[in-house]
Amino acid sequence: MRKTFYHIFYIFVLFCAIISTPACAATPQDTTQPPEEWNTYIQNLQREMLAKGISQKTLDKAYKGKNYYHKAPDVVKQDKKQAEFVLTTCTYVNRLVNKQRVEQGRKHYKDIKKKYAKMEEEYNVPLNYIVAFWGVETNFGQNKGKHNLIDSLTNLSYKNRRSEFFKSELYNVLKIMDKTNLSEDKMLGSWAGAMGHFQFMPSTYNNYAVDYDGDKVPDIWNSFPDAMASAENYLTKLGWKHDEPWGMRIQLPWDFDLKNTGRKNTKKINEWKKLGVTTYSGSKLPYDDDMKGAIILPDGRKGPAYMVFSNFNRIMIWNRSDNYAIAVATLADYIADSNKKWTPLTAEQQYTMNSDEILQIQKFYNKVSSKKIKEDGRLGPQTRECVKFLQHKARLPEDGYPDYRLLNKIQNYDAGHGFKVPVPTKRMQNK
Repeated sequence: MRKTFYHIFYIFVLFCAIISTPACAATPQDTTQPPEEWNTYIQNLQREMLAKGISQKTLDKAYKGKNYYHKAPDVVKQDKKQAEFVLTTCTYVNRLVNKQRVEQGRKHYKDIKKKYAKMEEEYNVPLNYIVAFWGVETNFGQNKGKHNLIDSLTNLSYKNRRSEFFKSELYNVLKIMDKTNLSEDKMLGSWAGAMGHFQFMPSTYNNYAVDYDGDKVPDIWNSFPDAMASAENYLTKLGWKHDEPWGMRIQLPWDFDLKNTGRKNTKKINEWKKLGVTTYSGSKLPYDDDMKGAIILPDGRKGPAYMVFSNFNRIMIWNRSDNYAIAVATLADYIADSNKKWTPLTAEQQYTMNSDEILQIQKFYNKVSSKKIKEDGRLGPQTRECVKFLQHKARLPEDGYPDYRLLNKIQNYDAGHGFKVPVPTKRMQNK
């Protein structure tokens, strides 16, 4: 009797859940009535886009009968937690460059090298890098994104930390619709507006997308030749050097001066050799003595060290994250060398500071420095430079990576005495 009761109750609950669940839609709407402020914003937004040259026909396609209002937009939450800034290099790279992805990349590369050899000659960017970008960005076309771009970018442009950036990208999406006559329901991508096989931002599409298959529309979503050529064209225009490597993992001597690190601090290979820099295995650097390279420590002195050249900086323009660029470059190396056995990236274990702790450091820097940076709790390139500045003042190793020794100094800082606080214990140093 009890089993029968629970069985009937379960069916009733399931039935209620089914009839109360709305059908899937390309542009999900919040059932909450939009506030007047939102409606005013949408009206003003359309006027602004019209003034910039977007046709009324396109604006009607995008906005007529739709408001895109969400009480708590998921895309805004996503914007506050980008993985490049919270994961260590080893964790980040091992997630994107694993054994399965290396094997898939090699299979795709073998096929693509036969079909698109002419494209490689035309644009002068090695195809193993293109396949690596493809693998990292969309897992070889499997995850191109299903967010409605008008919906996402409209919400991201409204009272968000990067409102102007996303509003500009929204304009570029509408411009694409104007030029290509693509309907609004075809404009799908990631939560941040990235589109197609290689996750071009709309502005990147308008500047670099190529029609390679001859149908007069650069289709980076469904035409792989168009997507490939667009990626090649983009890297070419960024200044890719066909005959130059991106770099490699290296080993630093125990007494290496960390002031010499950073992408802007370039030296000739011959100079690095004199300072005791070797390959990770300890052998001589395999580059011409006159080549200029830089040394980066994405996770500080306890993490992996890399020698990088100008092509690494080109990858950084695609996505301004050291970890991202290392992942793409590492995967490209594996793809090009089928005999190289995949092994996970390892380094000395260390503590990763959370966003609140990084925010403390940013706020402190803004108090003691005449220069100001954005207080966003993210460990980006600008914050790393500020960390090096504070490390110098506090007489700590200047590797640009915040740790508890620096935070401890900041928390005990005295305006009259500066950073003259006790050195933390070994346990605190390793925390």
